[in-house]
Amino acid sequence: MLAESRTARSPAERTLQTREAGAGLPRVALVHDYLSERGGAERVAISLTRAFPDAPLYTSVFDAPRYPELADHDIRTTVLNRSSLLRHHHRVALPLLSTVYGHLQPEGDVVICSSSGWAHGVRTDAPKIVYCHNPARWLYQRQEYGETKRRYAMAATVVAPYLRRWDRKAASTAHRYLANSSVVAERIRDLYGVWAEVLPPPTTLDVDGFRRPIPKIEPGFVLLVGRLLGYKHVGEVVEAFKLLTNQRLVVIGDGPQRHELERDAPRNVSILGRVDEAELRWAYANCSALVSASHEDFGLTPVEAGLYGKPSALLRAGGFLDTTVEGVNGLFFEKPEPWSIAEGVRRVLAERWKPVEIATTAARFSEAGFAERLREIVAEVLDDTQSIAVA
Repeated sequence: MLAESRTARSPAERTLQTREAGAGLPRVALVHDYLSERGGAERVAISLTRAFPDAPLYTSVFDAPRYPELADHDIRTTVLNRSSLLRHHHRVALPLLSTVYGHLQPEGDVVICSSSGWAHGVRTDAPKIVYCHNPARWLYQRQEYGETKRRYAMAATVVAPYLRRWDRKAASTAHRYLANSSVVAERIRDLYGVWAEVLPPPTTLDVDGFRRPIPKIEPGFVLLVGRLLGYKHVGEVVEAFKLLTNQRLVVIGDGPQRHELERDAPRNVSILGRVDEAELRWAYANCSALVSASHEDFGLTPVEAGLYGKPSALLRAGGFLDTTVEGVNGLFFEKPEPWSIAEGVRRVLAERWKPVEIATTAARFSEAGFAERLREIVAEVLDDTQSIAVA
């Protein structure tokens, strides 16, 4: 629920606060798949806690040291959190998660599920709003999921028929579906027969925050930020820089492919693994451009780079189509193949860009705007359910 001491400034907050005279402000409950790694979906979960600071956040596992922002928030975990292994490697729990979420019953007048396959399965009599990062990749895009972790792909294959039935039934229990991008909205429509409003996730990077230089990295590099998974095509980007011998690539992120990438990387490529927020800010501020060849559901990194006035060379696919205006804040290459990526990087570095225009384009994806629309949707859903009950 919203804190009662706050003054309502927006239409959504005023709508919610008018309920105070009756049965009190609505109680909001938040649900997220797992908090065991940091990525775009987890940043959305953090933004949800800021939009609804009094709402408990339910999740299967919670690796607390990775989330200092949530140190004072009400986090409610499942029995899986007792296992240190699962807190660090949630994919091991794949066969168990449908059962765990099928029995999880969050308490609230409205439930907001931040889901890429599990959270939307919670049981509740309250109206359920699903913010979908992508329909379950391990069910519907299995060629991309777990290709470097074959045991996960095998587990998904064995239980896939049951999980598809469970997933579609879970989807049917939502009162409102939200998608993070146009391509995800299309998948939701195709798989579930449901229309979803597109609500892009916000950028939460503090552009004015402290920047710490990364040791042994000189400014003027091309930057890649992302988890080191097969469908991210980081290996292909690394290969592209074997063709770009006069340019440097800095890769920030960790994942199953790290050892392989470090082994095969040429001398002009640096694989850094995880960095802290201060170092990430420095990297964005001191790169020449961002590159990504990933099939992203949304793809937050070009927006983050854009806040620093930096252009992006991107695969013409997925969520990048929503965030990138070609010629304004970036450009596209056509295939996630080294020669195509290399040509895209050459072009983005050769172009003359307008940093202020790039930053203005990125500023559309603000956390304040995201929170405002979510509060409006909560008010709309509660009004709809109340009208149905009265009728």
